[in-house]
Amino acid sequence: MDVAVLAAVAIAAIAVGAAVGFVARGVLADQGIKAAQEKAARIVAEARTQQKDLILEAKDEKLRLQRESEDEARAKRTELSNLERRLLQRDEQLDQRTDMLEQRDRKLLDREREIERAREELARTKLEQIAALERVSGLSAADAKAILLEAVRDEAEQDAVRLTRAIEREARDSAGDRAREVIVTAIQRVAADHTAEHTVTTVHLPSDEMKGRIIGREGRNIRALEQATGIDLIIDDTPETVILSGFDPVRREVARIALTKLIQDGRIHPGRIEEVVAKARAEVDLVIKEAGETAAYDAGVPGLPPEITKLIGRLKFRTSYGQNVLLHVLETSRLAAVIAAELGADVAAAKMGGLLHDIGKAVDHEVEGPHAAIGAQIAQRHSLPFKVVNAIAAHHQEVEYACVEAPIVQVADAISASRPGARGESTETYVKRLEELQAIAGSFAGVDRSFAVQAGREVRILVRPEEIDDLSAGRLARDIVKKIEESLTYPGQIKVTVIRETRSIEYAK
Repeated sequence: MDVAVLAAVAIAAIAVGAAVGFVARGVLADQGIKAAQEKAARIVAEARTQQKDLILEAKDEKLRLQRESEDEARAKRTELSNLERRLLQRDEQLDQRTDMLEQRDRKLLDREREIERAREELARTKLEQIAALERVSGLSAADAKAILLEAVRDEAEQDAVRLTRAIEREARDSAGDRAREVIVTAIQRVAADHTAEHTVTTVHLPSDEMKGRIIGREGRNIRALEQATGIDLIIDDTPETVILSGFDPVRREVARIALTKLIQDGRIHPGRIEEVVAKARAEVDLVIKEAGETAAYDAGVPGLPPEITKLIGRLKFRTSYGQNVLLHVLETSRLAAVIAAELGADVAAAKMGGLLHDIGKAVDHEVEGPHAAIGAQIAQRHSLPFKVVNAIAAHHQEVEYACVEAPIVQVADAISASRPGARGESTETYVKRLEELQAIAGSFAGVDRSFAVQAGREVRILVRPEEIDDLSAGRLARDIVKKIEESLTYPGQIKVTVIRETRSIEYAK
């Protein structure tokens, strides 16, 4: 009984609990739905508010862009309006200028007509005046002109006499200078230039057996000697003779002395060769120094720089057509001094110029260019007087004379070189060399005439301007130089000058 009651009570309690739970869940669900609805309503309200704000911002941006577009369009319209106004103003100015030019042309035409009328009036007036003068004077125009010419002639003769006397006074004042120039020019016309040099030296041997010892085993001795001296040794079938070949005369002299000592000593091997060559070089340097100092003393040219004195001494071993260059410059110095004294020129400058005029030959195998230009550069580098520098540079007429001492040195040089027995070249050989140069130049098309000048140092070529233009003239010079280099053997350089001249002649009739 109790159990049944308890069970019923439990069941009733469960049912009541279930009902209460169901009611509680419904209430909670209703509250959640309300909260969600309220939240959704808030979100919708916020979205509507943001939508309104965005719409307002978009409208503001649209208005701003419209205003900017309007402002830009307004500015462009203003600019176009200004440009149009300027163009209109320019058109007006051009119209005004055109009107002014037309008015000026009309005025000029009117002025020309007035001038022409005035000229005609002047001519009529002149004729009337001449007629009136003829009536008053009783002379015709021809008679009056003759009287006037006679008066003018008398006045001109008086002026000519006065001018002649003035010229005579000036001539007497400048007679000394003019006489010097005339004498120098006259002497210069008979001057002649020559140039050449020996490039070999001969050494005699006691016997032909010595040739083998000089050559050495497998040629080591001759190689050592050539390397030490810079000179080529030529040992051929010539009996008891060795030839030393080289352009440097000082090196040839060193090689000659060294070879002579080696032959006398008999000990010939590479080590001994170097020792003997060094001693020979020192000996030659001493000889050069003494020769230069002696030459300067004999020429009466003291105070030369040591380098210049050494270069003068090197000329002791240089020859030109068999003439020793050192003796030649000494003779030239003395001749220049005598001529300068006779003409009243600077004797000291003439002596120094004569002594140094061929100094470029001491180094012309080492420096590119003609020896006169090389010598002038050396003298200028050592601050020698201008007259001396010009005398050296101009003694072969490669530059213009700048003082009277320059042609004096040139004349003295020619006298020393061309006196009988001074040089060994014959006239036939000299002329043949010049003819060969002219023949080479004349073998090219377009060449009119050619002249070999400066003792064969320069060829001047006249071309026909209708066949050779300026560009072709340059090519022609190069072609002639190339053919000369291939065909001829010559010392130094040969200058090729192509001259193209165009003349236009008309006659006034």
